[in-house]
Amino acid sequence: MTIATADFAALGTTAQVVVTDRRSLPGAVALLRARLAELDLAASRFRPDSEISRLHRTAGTATEVTPLLLAALEVALAAAERTGGLVDPTVGHAVRRLGYDRDFAAIAADDPAPAAPGTPAPGWWRVRLDPASRRVVLPRGVSLDLGATAKAFAADRCAAEIARETGRGVLVNLGGDLAAAGDPPAGGWRIVVGDDHAATDPARDPTVTIHAGGLATSSTTRRTWRRAGRTLHHIVDPRTGDVPDAVWRTVSVAAASCVDANTAATAAIVLGAAAPAWLAERRLPARLVDPDGRVVTVAGWPVDGELAA
Repeated sequence: MTIATADFAALGTTAQVVVTDRRSLPGAVALLRARLAELDLAASRFRPDSEISRLHRTAGTATEVTPLLLAALEVALAAAERTGGLVDPTVGHAVRRLGYDRDFAAIAADDPAPAAPGTPAPGWWRVRLDPASRRVVLPRGVSLDLGATAKAFAADRCAAEIARETGRGVLVNLGGDLAAAGDPPAGGWRIVVGDDHAATDPARDPTVTIHAGGLATSSTTRRTWRRAGRTLHHIVDPRTGDVPDAVWRTVSVAAASCVDANTAATAAIVLGAAAPAWLAERRLPARLVDPDGRVVTVAGWPVDGELAA
């Protein structure tokens, strides 16, 4: 059996699927493409024809949604509850005020006009879901952004489905959000961790190994733009509606699922100086890098230069 890899553009980032048997690669790629297209149609806030855009237009009324969007919303709200609102899907208006109001490729890299003042997120608890009827009530004036959980949600689901369909081990990587399912290759999945998932270098960046579950990296060095000389990025502190203080430039977390890993990594960026203790208390192995490149590891994450199994 030979490991095989395929990459393609999706969800505004790079999608990668790795399988332990190259014969299963075509089917894995086809399945991943199909599932990511479905998620884009359900949850993209940049598409006027998406389900989430329709939900915004029907705010204030009970709206029936597909099982896919319902599941994505349930994951987003659960992440918000687990983090005490540090990761909150009701930051839609705040993200737009900062300038992330269209597909990232279309955002001006350096605009002399300042961003609009941030406002705190209305709060995830205001969104009402009825799983039995698949109806959602989004209050008027509340705008959703599932960017903090949607890719990780997709990575988990797609990895599990591909493993079931092919009977092989699989690793799905969606812009730095990774999920592993099925039997891994001998020795596990070796993953290079860096600030930019598209430009990691095993000669420079540390390598870790996972056998199952998820690994995610949240970074303030990608998806950045400038407004009136100020550098902004896609991670928003729901408590202020602004970007968090620049305590960490990158946080990587390993967890039982990609959703858990990415939720924790995003929350750590928002928490700032309190993040190492917060992660350690939850026994989540993590690597945090400050703006000057200093590294802090917690909960058993290996010291750079040591390969963890």
